Amino acid sequence: MGKYINRLKVVLAEQRKTNIWLARELGKDPATVSKWCTNTAQPSLETLTDIAQCLNVDIRSLLNATNDAAVANEPSSICQSYGR
Repeated sequence: MGKYINRLKVVLAEQRKTNIWLARELGKDPATVSKWCTNTAQPSLETLTDIAQCLNVDIRSLLNATNDAAVANEPSSICQSYGR
């Protein structure tokens, strides 16, 4: 089973919007948006920003946390190991 990186399908459902609607708004192929919604492929950061604006949500709400205990303002353990 692959990783569920984005929450696009959930956010669209919460807003009662469809993949087709989002594809039209972004000028993207509906198949591409479908791949994003199933986490088969991921949108670029630029496109993710466009999606957030289109849905009027914070970009962070479109992503699943990498660590449930992580706090957004704390440096990750990877950064700490490099002395950042």
